[in-house]
Amino acid sequence: MKKPLKLTTSLVTLRSIEEEDIPVLYPLIYGKNAEWKKWDAPYYPLEPHTMDSYRSHEYARKRRLAPDEPDSRLLTEVDGIIIGTVSYYWEHKPSLWLEVGIGIYNPAYWNGGYGSEALKLWIGYLFQTLPLARVGLTTWSRNERMMRVGEKLGMKIEGRMRKVRIYQGEYYDSIRMGVLREEWHQQV
Repeated sequence: MKKPLKLTTSLVTLRSIEEEDIPVLYPLIYGKNAEWKKWDAPYYPLEPHTMDSYRSHEYARKRRLAPDEPDSRLLTEVDGIIIGTVSYYWEHKPSLWLEVGIGIYNPAYWNGGYGSEALKLWIGYLFQTLPLARVGLTTWSRNERMMRVGEKLGMKIEGRMRKVRIYQGEYYDSIRMGVLREEWHQQV
């Protein structure tokens, strides 16, 4: 297993998920009132997991990482309280096409700048660690907060697929945003 990672700003901490975090994360993600899922691709159902299957899923995710590859998912904490996660996935690894994601599971921490700060720290780390030309983010047109976070971090809308997401009987657009390495370094 990889050495645990910890990245910190004055507002948030991103760190590796440890065994003792699973019982805290599980109800945040899969609890009955998972309000966050209404904003994070609700047109895809949340994978059903028990605590044990979620634990196995986390172990499998870590084992799939190449030895020189950074952890693909970290916790987001505020004052020692777990509020969410940041992640990345390879859209096309041979061309280093990477997409990031973020989930703030506790609504009490929405609109406080925590997500923006966490994603800024995460993207900076990924540019520092991997030979990426671009970092992307995909969301949907109803999630205006996520689009504002992307814009705040210097991302530009690179693609809009119109009316490709259906949620509660209405069509929404899929939004692709991205920031190039040189754009990122100009603003930091």
